Amino acid sequence: MIGRLNHVAIAVPDLKAASAQYEQILGAKVGAPQDEPDHGVTVVFIELPNTKVELLYPLGEDSPIQGFLDKNPSGGIHHLCFEVEDIHAARDRLTAEGARVLGSGEPKIGAHGKPVLFLHPKDFNGTLIELEQV
Repeated sequence: MIGRLNHVAIAVPDLKAASAQYEQILGAKVGAPQDEPDHGVTVVFIELPNTKVELLYPLGEDSPIQGFLDKNPSGGIHHLCFEVEDIHAARDRLTAEGARVLGSGEPKIGAHGKPVLFLHPKDFNGTLIELEQV
């Protein structure tokens, strides 16, 4: 059901410094910061030959990333994103198997302009999973 790994998301306490690390030290292609108000984050995508790294930084006081950073002040891996062909079919199959979809259960538009859903980390070995329709 899941396709390729779309990205690994890392919550960071300093977006500018983290972006500079990837660009200057690792030599990666780093995108511009992009505010995603519906998700309460500012994101920067690091382009790699086979996938992406998404840097996440809190946007606004109610950002879900702030809670993560409060528990992990140095930052850390926040979620994995996998591609799916049909996000509604994937959701229906997963919920039938007992997986919990976060939020209303309806897809939102993500940073790539495509529908996304998040799956409860307790259902996937402590890892938050994002599904993105291709």
